[in-house]
Amino acid sequence: MREGEPARQGEHRAADMRRHAAALVARVASARVPLDYSVASLRVVDFLIEGMRKGSSGDPADPAARRARTQAVLDSLGAYVGEVLVRRAGAVWVDLDDEHRAYFGRTVGVRMPDGRVWNPLGKVVNRYEAGPEESLQTFYLTLPGRHRACAAL
Repeated sequence: MREGEPARQGEHRAADMRRHAAALVARVASARVPLDYSVASLRVVDFLIEGMRKGSSGDPADPAARRARTQAVLDSLGAYVGEVLVRRAGAVWVDLDDEHRAYFGRTVGVRMPDGRVWNPLGKVVNRYEAGPEESLQTFYLTLPGRHRACAAL
């Protein structure tokens, strides 16, 4: 995806990610799910993903097929996780260059204050596929490159 081109199915733009995260927060607010962009809310995201995993555990389909059915929700949760990094760790959303797109398999990511690029949408998929050992809250707490003033929030 190049600047000025419309996004294709499954592709995202950095400029739209804050809106995607806000849409998720609005959708879950009626269910009283506490997504407030705090580091602690990443534990809630872990809990939501674990519920999705358990809900599909009786599904005889392979993991890739299950993920395909849940991709839109996982992308929304990834946008939320990325927005936590933006608001709490000093990151910025970026449209990935060709090298990062090839590495991450995504069109967007976040750039940390130290210049490192991370893939929150992919981290959410990893959490879904691998389980609790890929905790998003732990990911944040051990994330190198956070802005020091934001790290403890």
